Amino acid sequence: MEIIEIKNLRLGFNCACGFCEAIHNISFSLRKGELHALVGESGCGKTISAMSILRLLPKNAKITGGEIYYDGQNLLNLSEREMNKIRGAKIALIPQDPMTSLNPLYTIENQLLEVIKIHQGLEGHDAYQKAIEALELVQIPCPELRMKSYPHEFSGGMKQRAIIAMALACNAEVIIADEPTTALDVTIQAQIMNLLKEIKEKQGTSILLITHDLALVKENADRISVMYAGDIVESGNNSEFFACPKHPYTIALLNSLPNSGKGRLETISGQPPSIQQGISGCKFHPRCKECMEICVSAKPSETSVSRTHSAKCFLLNKKGVDF
Repeated sequence: MEIIEIKNLRLGFNCACGFCEAIHNISFSLRKGELHALVGESGCGKTISAMSILRLLPKNAKITGGEIYYDGQNLLNLSEREMNKIRGAKIALIPQDPMTSLNPLYTIENQLLEVIKIHQGLEGHDAYQKAIEALELVQIPCPELRMKSYPHEFSGGMKQRAIIAMALACNAEVIIADEPTTALDVTIQAQIMNLLKEIKEKQGTSILLITHDLALVKENADRISVMYAGDIVESGNNSEFFACPKHPYTIALLNSLPNSGKGRLETISGQPPSIQQGISGCKFHPRCKECMEICVSAKPSETSVSRTHSAKCFLLNKKGVDF
């Protein structure tokens, strides 16, 4: 059952050259109790798509179409006051940079208690106990002592755990994790991802993971959606996605993995287009090794590979081609 459902979302920015569309009619969902990874190169629209769920967008951004449902209600129809009751309490955000996401002037206790008071309405001893329980859930040792610490006294991994604790303290049903392992070393990355998986399994929390790390996705995600230039080009469950990728962009990303077993690493020539570039047809065609004449002039529609796997590529409709 879907807890978050994005339908035909269109979003753009007011730039010096006029309005530029950055997200092109995308649709995807997050089911209850699953970890859904949104992957792609930097600048492809992953973060802005996720932030549209919380309606935390830059001032020059504008949603021009589509619907965003949480638990059956369209978030785009809610007032700012109604959204504030959902942000943090129902849908929590683990921001990209744990180093700058905590206020350096306040202790971990101050910041945890403030979140609990705002979203749970608890104060005093009850709020304190809730904060301790949250820190224990994220495996921060000696929580009573560490509550008195300031952010600069925490390592990067500990800061990330404290931010996750804030989401858990509010009993959030959905966690949007935006590159949660950025700037962390490999062992800490594994610990953070194991923690998120444990939260998903024990608490039933739904997690939308934004990342460009396909190796991390392979180990942790239930479903994957690949974004390129503001569009979702392929979606599927973990086993199908990695065993039988269909879009040339997905295949190129997987071939660039260090452990792909294909000897010399492959690269994708060229650069992703900027939102100011008006590319007709499939936006990947300037970089695609499989580009056909139709790819330059027409945009491919979504084609079902199986009940749980789909992609947008004309090669899927070309008989006799197996790739």
